[in-house]
Amino acid sequence: MGDVAVVTGTDRGLGNAIAGNLLEHGWTVVGGHLDRIAPELNESSGRYVPLQVDVGNDYSVRAFGTEVKKHVGVVDVIINNAAILGTPTVENAIRDGLDYQKMLETINVNSAGPLRVVEALLPMMHEKGRRRLCFVSSEAGSVTRSWRDNYYCYCMSKSALNMGVSILFKDLRKDGFTFRVYHPGYIRSYMLGQKNLEATLEPEEAAELALSYFLSAEGSVDEDRLAMRDFEGQEWPW
Repeated sequence: MGDVAVVTGTDRGLGNAIAGNLLEHGWTVVGGHLDRIAPELNESSGRYVPLQVDVGNDYSVRAFGTEVKKHVGVVDVIINNAAILGTPTVENAIRDGLDYQKMLETINVNSAGPLRVVEALLPMMHEKGRRRLCFVSSEAGSVTRSWRDNYYCYCMSKSALNMGVSILFKDLRKDGFTFRVYHPGYIRSYMLGQKNLEATLEPEEAAELALSYFLSAEGSVDEDRLAMRDFEGQEWPW
């Protein structure tokens, strides 16, 4: 079967492009999608396994883990990409009134979701495999460098994700797991419901840049120090 990657959020955008790139390079890919099975990924000689998952739901992720084990058995790399932007009024300031239910939903998906996925798939990441855990974060989660004075839901969720990965790193690094935390840049994605043409990177270009870091050789960075890096290779403060 060769190398096996699990990628969440493959419905469209960055996750879709990452899955497609991996397939082109001979990987077997389990694509976790929410509501859209991407037909363009199914032309891969049976190496693409589309499975529905809602990373914000405990039961859904556990069922996803069961199906992953049934279809591939062993997982080398997990790419946690699935995320939501939050309420359509993401740019609201505190004086406008915040949607706290949406805030909690965003944190549930973006922060707790990747941990759910890792927990479900961890038994399938054998000692002889790559044991690589990848997380799509954002500059929005950097407390010291994020420039925003709004976007509460998304920014808070990505900061919480970074903290979750930090704890996970302290727990699993000693067992040989390697980590990649990544800010992918401003992507022409569909997080606002339609393609964001104001962004600078097409998903395919962003996917190539992301994978060059996600799949970089062990030891190419200091594996014993967790860092968030961007699409230009620059390190970001937490």
